[in-house]
Amino acid sequence: MLFKRLGIDLGTANSLVYLTGEGVVLNEPTVVAVSIDDNRVVAVGNEAKEMLGRTPGNIVASRPLKEGVIADYVVTEAMLRYFLDKVCGKTRFFKPEVMICIPAGCTQVERRAVMDATLSAGARTVYLIEEPLAAAIGAKIPIAQASGNMIVDTGGGSSEAAVISLGGVVVHHSVRVAGNRLDEAIGAYIKKKFNLIIGERMSESVKIQIGDAMPKASPKSSLRKMEVRGRDSLSGLPRMIEISSDEIAAALENPLQNIITGIKEVLENTPPELASDIIDKGIVLSGGTALLTNIDKLIMEATGVAVHVSEDPLLCVVRGTGVALENIDLYKRSIARR
Repeated sequence: MLFKRLGIDLGTANSLVYLTGEGVVLNEPTVVAVSIDDNRVVAVGNEAKEMLGRTPGNIVASRPLKEGVIADYVVTEAMLRYFLDKVCGKTRFFKPEVMICIPAGCTQVERRAVMDATLSAGARTVYLIEEPLAAAIGAKIPIAQASGNMIVDTGGGSSEAAVISLGGVVVHHSVRVAGNRLDEAIGAYIKKKFNLIIGERMSESVKIQIGDAMPKASPKSSLRKMEVRGRDSLSGLPRMIEISSDEIAAALENPLQNIITGIKEVLENTPPELASDIIDKGIVLSGGTALLTNIDKLIMEATGVAVHVSEDPLLCVVRGTGVALENIDLYKRSIARR
C-alpha cells in the first residue's frame, strides 16, 4: 500500500499512534508549548511536558484537549501535524488515512472539530470511532456477538461507561471526571490540609506512586508514604511534607464517586437481557485511571458486579482503533468517515 494508515488515540493526558502492520509507534503526553510572541509551536509531547509550570513569560505550555474534546483548535492541529510528520516523515507523496477515537458523548460540533483538525494536519481520509468501542476491541472483547459486554474507559479527561452488543454501543454515559480531576483533587486536598501548594506534575506523581481508591484497604503497617515538595501558602517558602496512601484515598473520594455514579446510570438503563450477560462476564476497565490501586475493588463494592482490569489498559483504545482500521469493513456501521 502506497499510503500509511494510522490509528490515533487523542487523549487529554497522552496521545498514542498505531501504525497498521507495526503496532503502537508513538506514545507522548498531549502537551504543546507555544511562543506567545509569534504564535509558533516550540515543543510537543515529552519535551513540552517537561516545560509545564516551568516556562518563562513568553512561552505557554498547555494541554489543548480538555475533558476528552478539543479546547484549542489551532494548537491541536499543530500537534496532530507533528505526530503525522514524526510517523510518516515530513515529505510524503501520499497523505495517510487516519482513524481517531472520540468520546461517545461528544457533540456534532466536537466531532467536526476533530475531523477538520486532522484533515488540516495532512490526513487523506478521516474516520471517527467511539472510545468505548475502540477500548472494547483493544481489550479483546468479542463485541460482534449478540450478548452484552460492559466497558469502562477512564482516561485523563473523561470516563466513559458503555454496554456493547452486536458491534454497537447500546447504552453509554460519559462523565467528564477522570485522571486530571483526580490530580486536581490531590492538589486541593494538600493545599487545604497542609497549606502547601503543589504543581500539576507533583500531583500526578503522588497519584501514580501512592494513589489508592480505598482507604484502609490494607493494614496500617503496609501504608505507602511519599515526600511531597511545594510552596507554603502562608510563608511563600519552599517546604516538604510526608503524605500517606490513606490520605490520598480520602482526597480522591469525591471524584471517584462521580465515576461510579456514571457507571450505575449505565447499569440502570441496560436492557434486562444484556444486564444478565454483564452479571456473568463482569465489567472491564481500560484507560490510564484503571491502573489506580483498588479502583476495581471500589467499583465492585459499589455495583455488586465483578470488575476486571484489562491487559495493558493504557494501550486498549489505540490498539482497538488500529484493529478497527485494519478491519474497516467489519466495523463500518460504527465508524463515521470524511
